[in-house]
Amino acid sequence: MKKIVLLMLAIAGAAFAADGAVANETLKAYSVVAAGIGLGLAALGGAIGMGNTAAATIAGTARNPGLGGKLLTTMFIALAMIEAQVIYALVIAMIALYANPFLG
Repeated sequence: MKKIVLLMLAIAGAAFAADGAVANETLKAYSVVAAGIGLGLAALGGAIGMGNTAAATIAGTARNPGLGGKLLTTMFIALAMIEAQVIYALVIAMIALYANPFLG
């Protein structure tokens, strides 16, 4: 893994030292890779968080069925907040892909 990261950094250094067209194309390629990895990690984290939230709600409802309604409401609020974080990652990925501030 270290070798891949160091190789990408070396290529990035060479790309920024090159003329503007090559640097822009390399930066666009790295933006696509970063957007894909970032969005994938955000979706993975969101899925794990949603799974834990649902499991805790089910366990709480099984222990005390009288609180099922309150727990369900709280669960939906928590799920919305978790999903909002994934949507923020999507927005940042779209900015990196289509309105990249580092392109010259």
